[in-house]
Amino acid sequence: MTSQVSLAFIGFGEAGLAIAETLSASGLATGMRAHDIKLTDHDPEIAAAMRARIEGAGVTACDTARDAVEAADIVICVVTADQAAHAASLAARHLRANALWLDMNSCAPGTKQMASGPVGAAGATYVDVAVMAPITPRGHETPMLAAAEDTEMVAARLQAAGLAPRFVGTEIGRASTIKMLRSVMVKGMEALTVECFRAAARAGVAEEVANSLDASEGGLGWAEQTAYNMERMTAHGIRRAAEMREVAKTLRGLDVAPAMTTGTISWEEEMGALGLSLDPGTPLAEQLTLIEQALEKGE
Repeated sequence: MTSQVSLAFIGFGEAGLAIAETLSASGLATGMRAHDIKLTDHDPEIAAAMRARIEGAGVTACDTARDAVEAADIVICVVTADQAAHAASLAARHLRANALWLDMNSCAPGTKQMASGPVGAAGATYVDVAVMAPITPRGHETPMLAAAEDTEMVAARLQAAGLAPRFVGTEIGRASTIKMLRSVMVKGMEALTVECFRAAARAGVAEEVANSLDASEGGLGWAEQTAYNMERMTAHGIRRAAEMREVAKTLRGLDVAPAMTTGTISWEEEMGALGLSLDPGTPLAEQLTLIEQALEKGE
C-alpha cells in the first residue's frame, strides 16, 4: 500500500540514501524531500555532488531545512552524531504541529534529551531511534529500536509510512542507551582488530594469529572478519569516532571510565582519515599493506 505520508530528511549520507531508496522501491513513500548542509557548501563540486545524490534517489533537494520539513508529517534526522542537537535546534522552528521527528543519530542519551527540547517546544513529537545493524542494504527495514512518549500513536503513524522500529520504552534516551552500550563492544572490537593485526603484520605473523583465533572461535574466520572491520573503519571511521565520543559521554554518565572507548575513538578517527576505499573481499594482507602505506604517507 502506498503511503500518503509526507516524509523529509535532514542529512543525506549513507543512512538517508539507503532509507530513501528502499522506501521508494517499496512504494511506501512519495514526494520525499531532503536537506543536507553540503548542498550549500562553498565548494560547488561538493554541493553539486550532494544534489545529484539526493535527486538520483528520487528525492527533492532543498537548500534550507525549512523547505524540507515545513510540510512534512515525518522528519528523519540522519546527520553526524555531533550535529544531532544542532540540527534539531535549527529545524524545529519550522516543524508542523504534531510532526514526528525521528532522531536516528548514534548519540548519547543526554544528547538525545537535549535535541528533544526544541522539537517538543514546537509542538512536534520527538522519537529516539537507534539503528541496530548496518543500514545498507535493508534501509528502512533495518532493525531499529525506538522510544517516545506516546508509543501507540507514534507506532501507528510510523507503520503507515512503512517504518516499524521495536519500541523499548517511553523515556527519551532509552533506545540510544542500548545502542551506545552495544557500540562499546562492536566498535571496540574493530579498534582491537586494527591494533592487533597491524602489529601482527609488522611481525610477519598475521596469518598465524588469524589461524590461532579461528581455532578458538567458530563462525566467520578472523582474516575475513578483520578485512571486514578494516573496510568499515576506513569507510566510516570519522562518523564512528563521533558516535564513540557519544558512547564515552554515556559511560561517564553511568560513572564508568571510558578507557577502551577512548582508544577506539583514536583508531576509528585515524583509519577514517586515511581516505582509503577498501573492498572487504580484498585479502587481508593486501588490505594491511594499503593501510600501512597510507599511514606512512600521513606521518
